[in-house]
Amino acid sequence: MATAEANWLTFDHTPFDEISFSRIWLLAVATYGVGDVVTTIALVYFSPLHTEANPVVRQAIMAFGGGGFLGLKLLVIYACIGISLWAGVGDDDRLMFYAPPLLLAVVGLYTTVHNLGLLLH
Repeated sequence: MATAEANWLTFDHTPFDEISFSRIWLLAVATYGVGDVVTTIALVYFSPLHTEANPVVRQAIMAFGGGGFLGLKLLVIYACIGISLWAGVGDDDRLMFYAPPLLLAVVGLYTTVHNLGLLLH
């Protein structure tokens, strides 16, 4: 029984593989997880002219500091990984496999570029 539970979700017998999963999530984590986090921290903590615009993130930062911000980011990333694996791999659904990390990558790229623009002006 323990072996069956340990192997409940694999890429075997699916159109996906570990390499495509790793690459797409590396892109998402680089933009949403690193780029946005670094530029947001620079704006919120080191720029007296700027505050966080997202009310949920702002409340997390006010209540828990940077740890609240990072906790929210991790929650979103883990939820998207779960959707990608559960719905995408479980149902062989390419849209559900690739959409969550691509959405995070687009949001992360946009917010990183936007934040950099705010920092440079």
